[in-house]
Amino acid sequence: MTDCRTIAVANQKGGVAKTTTVASLGAALAELGRKVLLVDLDAQACLTFSLGLDPEAVELSVHDVLLGRVAASMAIQPTADGPDLLPATIELAGCEGQLLTRTGREYTLRLALEEVRPSYDVILLDCAPSLGVLTINALTAADEVLIPLQCETLSHRGVGQLLDTVRDVQRLTNRDLRVMGVLPTLFDSRTTHAREVLADIVTRYGLDVVEPSIAKSVRFAEAPAAGRSILRTAGRTPGAQAYREHARRIAGLDLADEVRVPSEFIHLATEVVPT
Repeated sequence: MTDCRTIAVANQKGGVAKTTTVASLGAALAELGRKVLLVDLDAQACLTFSLGLDPEAVELSVHDVLLGRVAASMAIQPTADGPDLLPATIELAGCEGQLLTRTGREYTLRLALEEVRPSYDVILLDCAPSLGVLTINALTAADEVLIPLQCETLSHRGVGQLLDTVRDVQRLTNRDLRVMGVLPTLFDSRTTHAREVLADIVTRYGLDVVEPSIAKSVRFAEAPAAGRSILRTAGRTPGAQAYREHARRIAGLDLADEVRVPSEFIHLATEVVPT
């Protein structure tokens, strides 16, 4: 990779595995030797916590960066899973109100990341479950947006609202923004309802489905307690392997090649979940 690729992972509906997707893709890309930056844009700081940092102990965060107090490079921290992280704290909850009074507020994140973009192959933006200023900032800074989607009836409204926002961003602040498609998460292919909802959303909005789907598994809920991604806590499970496949696509690698788990992680990646 010669140019940094910035991907916003967005859906204003909560609980659809945005944070899981960012952490898992980041770890999988790091396995492939890519230099990755993850940006936590949620005041709940779930990504920060999930990757082993205590949000209450973080001294410099994305909040400080967005308000211009420090450069992005000063707040970035390494993680045990490989990617670097621009962490979040609860202070981020007040950031939107402060940004609202600023001229060019939609471009704040994009400008802040310009300094560090040359150092990375991929930047993944973990958006908050809202369509507020921070999500607009992420979409303005991104090359692409990936939409994790839990295939249930209430997802229809959320996807439509997000796509309306994407179109506004394409028209006003980032005309080159591209929608990668929907990534089915927490997916149970055995249920007719899940398959029907996915088919209807694809037909209704003309979106691509980013395959493979991410099957529902308790292993995803267990990983944050260890402060690691599922690639380190249950690296041979179907969910972990699915994220590795997505990472290879993002990295532009041949999917026919074997996905190799680094030897230092083999002892952590021995669980197999029945499909």
